[in-house]
Amino acid sequence: MAPPQLLIDVIIPAFNEEEAVGLVVKDIPKELVRHIIVVNNASSDRTSEQAVAAGAIVVDQPLRGYGNACLKGIATVAAHTPPPDIVVFIDADHSDRPQQMTEVVAPIINDQADFVIGSRALGQRDEGSMMPQQIFGNWLATRMLHLFYGVKYTDLGPFRAIRWQALQDMHMQDRTFGWTVEMQLKAAKQHLRIIEVPVDYRKRIGFSKIRVPVKCSVLAGYKIITTIFKYR
Repeated sequence: MAPPQLLIDVIIPAFNEEEAVGLVVKDIPKELVRHIIVVNNASSDRTSEQAVAAGAIVVDQPLRGYGNACLKGIATVAAHTPPPDIVVFIDADHSDRPQQMTEVVAPIINDQADFVIGSRALGQRDEGSMMPQQIFGNWLATRMLHLFYGVKYTDLGPFRAIRWQALQDMHMQDRTFGWTVEMQLKAAKQHLRIIEVPVDYRKRIGFSKIRVPVKCSVLAGYKIITTIFKYR
C-alpha cells in the first residue's frame, strides 16, 4: 500500500540572492510540496521580487542572521491550517539541487526517519563548491557531535527535512550560524530517527557570505563549536 500523502512546506532563508533564488524555487518538485516560503533576510537587492515571480510566498525578516530567517519561516508555517507534516530547509544560492528533495523527504514519508540530513559528504561535490575551511569545519563539528552526543553525522548540510512536530519540540533558538548544529544535536538528544542521504553540491551563484573574508568563516566556526558545548 502506498504511504498517505503528507503535507510538505519548504523554508528558504535568503539574503541578497536575486540571481539564484528564482532558480531554486522553480527547481523544487511542485507536486511534492504545498507552500514554498522564501524568507527575505534584509536583502538590499531584488530577492523578494525574483522569489515572488517564481511562485514563492515571501515574508520579510529584517533582523539579519541565518537562524533569524529560519525562525521567521517556522513562525510563518505555524500560522498555516492545517500545519505541515514535514518541513524542508534549503538554501537560496542554488548550490544544492532542489530536484533531490524527493530523496531527502522519502525516509520520512516511508516512516523510516524523523529527521533527514542531505549530506554533501556522501554525494558528489563540484570542485571548488566548498572551501577547505568549510570541509574541515564540517569534519570537526561532526566529530564533536559524535563525541559529546553519540550521534554519527557526516555533514552539517543546510538541505534537510524534519517532521513538523519534532521541529516544534526542539524549541529552536539560535539566530545565526549555530542553527544547523543546534538542530542536529537536539535531534540526537531527543532520540529522533536520523538518516543521512547523499545530495550533490555545486558552486553557488553569486557572492558567498561565509567564505570571504576568512574572518566570517572563523566566526561561523566559533559559533558552531560554542553551540555544541552549550547544550551538553
